[in-house]
Amino acid sequence: MSSKPSKPTRVPKSMALYERAMELIPGATQLISRRPNRVAYGVSPVYAQRAKGARFWDVDGFEYIDWISGIGSIILGYADPVVDDAVREQMALGTVYAVNHELEIELAEELCSAIPCAEMVRYAKCGGEACAIAVRIARGTTGRDKVLFCGYHGWHDWYLAANLAEEASLNGHLFPGIEPIGVPRALAGTALPFPYGDLAALGELLDKHKGEVAAVIMEPLRSEIPPAGYLTDVGKLAREHGAVFILDEVSAGLRFSTGGSQQYLGVTPDMAVFAKSMSNGYAMGAVVGTRAVMEPAAQMFISSTYWSDTIGLRAALTTLREVRRRDVPAQLWKTGAQLKSSLNAVAQEVGLGVQCAGIDVHPHLQFAVSDPALKSQVSTLYIQEMAKRGCHGYASFYLNAAQGPAELQQTVDAARETFTIIRDALETHTVEQRLECAVQQDAFRRLVR
Repeated sequence: MSSKPSKPTRVPKSMALYERAMELIPGATQLISRRPNRVAYGVSPVYAQRAKGARFWDVDGFEYIDWISGIGSIILGYADPVVDDAVREQMALGTVYAVNHELEIELAEELCSAIPCAEMVRYAKCGGEACAIAVRIARGTTGRDKVLFCGYHGWHDWYLAANLAEEASLNGHLFPGIEPIGVPRALAGTALPFPYGDLAALGELLDKHKGEVAAVIMEPLRSEIPPAGYLTDVGKLAREHGAVFILDEVSAGLRFSTGGSQQYLGVTPDMAVFAKSMSNGYAMGAVVGTRAVMEPAAQMFISSTYWSDTIGLRAALTTLREVRRRDVPAQLWKTGAQLKSSLNAVAQEVGLGVQCAGIDVHPHLQFAVSDPALKSQVSTLYIQEMAKRGCHGYASFYLNAAQGPAELQQTVDAARETFTIIRDALETHTVEQRLECAVQQDAFRRLVR
C-alpha cells in the first residue's frame, strides 16, 4: 500500500498521520472508503482540518471541493448554519437523558409524513446498523431466517455471512477478497445474493428457498434508473412468498426527492433504511416501514442508549425540513445536469474518449478504454490530477446543495487540464509513467448501478 518511492508525497502531513494511525488503529481508518489507496495515494488528502460549504481544507493546507460529500453524508453542505445552530441550541438543553424526549416523536412524524412506506419508525446511528435492525425486524416478524440481498448493506454478520460460501458471494456486490473472519460459520447459507434487474433469477431463489426467506433487501438504484416496473415486481414477488421487501436508501435517500428514491421511482416497499444524508453529517439513521411489519418489533430486543440522543434527532429533523424548504433535490438535479453537460463539452473540446453519464444526482465518468488494467490507471490519473487542482473525489460525483457556480467552474477548468493530460498520455502510451501513486483500489464494485 505504498506510493511510488521516486516521487515525494504531495501531502506529507497527511501521510505522517496515516503512518501514526497504522500503529494504533487496525486498518488505520474507521471506514474503508477513507483509506488513501481508494484515491491517489500520496497525492490526495487523507486528513482534513476543517470544512465549510462545498469545501474542506486538509492538514497540509490545501483547499478542495469535496465531490464525495463526506462519503454521501453531507447534503446541505458542511457546517450548514441552520442545522448547526439548531444542534447548538439543543446541546444547551442536554443530549441524553434518563427518560425519553419529544424529538423522537417529532422526527418519526416527519418521516412518516414524507416517506411513502413509513407508518412506524425505529432509529439507529448509521446505515449498516440500520440495515441490521431492519433484517432483525423482518426475521422476527416473519419467523424466518434467510435473507436475499442485492447491493451493499454494511459490515454486520448477517450480510458478511454471504462470504462463508465457497463462491464468495459478495464479490459482485461489495468488492473481491473479503474474508468473513469472525462471522459464525453457523450463518452459512442465511444470506444469499441475487443479480440486479433479473426478476427470473430472484424468483428461482425464492422458489428454491420457499417458506424460508424473511426478507428481500436491495439498493433501489445508484446512478442509473432501474428497468420500468422492476422494483414494483420485486416487491410483488417477495410478498407472494411471504417475505418483507426492504429498500436500502442509505446512499440514495433524500437526493432524489424529499420522500427518498422510493417516492421518485413510484415504488412502495414494506420497509426502508435511511442514514447519511438525513442528518447532514451528524450520526443518525432510521428504519421505517408499514405498521404490519414494524409493530412486532415492540416485542423484540432491539435497544440502545444512543439511538435517541437529541443531537442526531435534532440534526435529522432540521435537515429534513431544510431539504424540503430549500427544495434541495431539485437543486441537485439541476447541478448534476449542468456538470454532466459541461464535462461532456470539455471532453469533446479536448478530444478525449470519456463521457459523464448516469443519473443527474449521481453522475459518473466512463472512459472509453477497453483494457481493464489501463482503465484503472486512467481513472487513477484522473483522480491524481484533479486533486492537484483542488477537486477531491473519484471518477464519480456525490452532490450537495453547497456546490454552486464557483465549484462547477473550477471543476470544469480542472477537468479541461486533466482530460488533456490523459489524452496525451493515452496517445503516447505513457499513462503509467505519469502516475505519481499506486493504482487506485475501488472501494466498492457495486452490482447496483
